[in-house]
Amino acid sequence: MLNKQEMEEKYDKYKDCVFRTAFAYFKNIADAEDITSEVFIKYFTSDKHFEDEQHEKGWLMRITINRCKDILKSCRIKKTIPLEEACNVAVNQEENTVYSAVMTLPKKDRLVIHLYYYEGYTAKEIAELWGKSPQSVRTRLTRARKKLKKNLGEEQTYEHERLQTDA
Repeated sequence: MLNKQEMEEKYDKYKDCVFRTAFAYFKNIADAEDITSEVFIKYFTSDKHFEDEQHEKGWLMRITINRCKDILKSCRIKKTIPLEEACNVAVNQEENTVYSAVMTLPKKDRLVIHLYYYEGYTAKEIAELWGKSPQSVRTRLTRARKKLKKNLGEEQTYEHERLQTDA
């Protein structure tokens, strides 16, 4: 069991990643905050020991994704904030434009883009999280990119890809 300081450190380290993943599912700040709380309660009350930070983060992502899926199956889903407000999560106008376009994608496309570009997971790692083959993730990613490119237009997509390679 972790002590209070270790819990705070782990929460500070992973909260944004968990929140953004939940937000990619629901496009709702309140639901994403609820999921984040639930994931960390489960994390702090479990006796799970991790080999390394990557394994620990992967476990948190798996718990987050599973919890989101559980809620989507239930009747708890609430669509209470407009997309314009949800897009304020991005930092600047260019990121806001790209993030807005990502958030208009269907859920599976939105999530694969989020995990790949915003969280830095590889197609193989996403496949492990989803229980799918790496090829199916790459196919989903290709389709999502095409939809995103169409939504953004040629110029915005080129600029976003350039920023990704410069980072």
